[in-house]
Amino acid sequence: MSALVTWHKRTLLLGSAVFFLLSFVTRPAENQPGDEPLTKSSLGEKLFFDPILSSNRTISCASCHKPEFAFADTTVLSLGVNGQVTDRNTPSAMNLAGRIHLFWDGRASSLEMQALQPIAAPNEMNLPIAEAVSRLNADPYYARAFRNVFRTNASEKNLAEALATYERTLETSNTPYDRFINGDDTALSPAAQRGRIVFIGRANCANCHAGEDFTADRFKNIGLYDGKKLTDPGRFAVTRDSSQLGHFKVPGLRNVALTAPYMHNGMFKTLRQVLDYYNKPDEFVKNGHNRDLSLSTPLNLSENDLSDLEAFLHALTDERFVKRIKK
Repeated sequence: MSALVTWHKRTLLLGSAVFFLLSFVTRPAENQPGDEPLTKSSLGEKLFFDPILSSNRTISCASCHKPEFAFADTTVLSLGVNGQVTDRNTPSAMNLAGRIHLFWDGRASSLEMQALQPIAAPNEMNLPIAEAVSRLNADPYYARAFRNVFRTNASEKNLAEALATYERTLETSNTPYDRFINGDDTALSPAAQRGRIVFIGRANCANCHAGEDFTADRFKNIGLYDGKKLTDPGRFAVTRDSSQLGHFKVPGLRNVALTAPYMHNGMFKTLRQVLDYYNKPDEFVKNGHNRDLSLSTPLNLSENDLSDLEAFLHALTDERFVKRIKK
């Protein structure tokens, strides 16, 4: 009889111990000793650089949005999982906090909407969002991290929120241009100052590239659709509005000297080629369908004008990148 009582006591003690351990594992974890306190932004940063969000765990957001190149890529078209070629040139992920349209065709209206699409895209990270969420919840680190930051498990909503919050920190404002407009008359070189006048004057660049980030958040057809060799329909694929065939989002110009190649298809390798195109578009693309009227005739800018314009565009580079520009 006493042996039976002893067995029951041991069973109860063991059961209590197991219950305690399970309750500890399943309740929201606190930061462990040595952990840096996580925020939405720092969690988003970890996710941005982690290949866990690609189907075969080989690429991350940062594989195409390279920090050293202002979070853009250096190839005409980036490579997704298994070397699949992406559809368009990778734009910079910087200075997007104020944007109302994301992607070249403007199919996302917020960073939260934008953040998830490359993860799910078959030729990019190729991971269905539901599977991404399950993967994060099964990972001990991320399961704990999401509970710490959001007080709940990872979900589609808070995954997007974390990534978008991090992207909103990628703002730059420490450029020679910024110092110049804030009163430092010596911040811009003489060439860049002349280029600024051309930019807002005869070249009419500021008609589209306006505001703090040098974009009017509009869509323009600059002549890079001809229906033959250049067949990306741009904004039309989203709106099905024939008047927007060949229209693409006007990108911001901050750090533009770092983000070559240029245009949605990466067809221009250098800034000078871009300027040469705007100066004489017919020499590059004849019969561009429905090209904007502002480019209906050559700008007739001189070689000095073009060099000065390029100097001004270089002056939009944040100081953190200046050493790379000078290499």
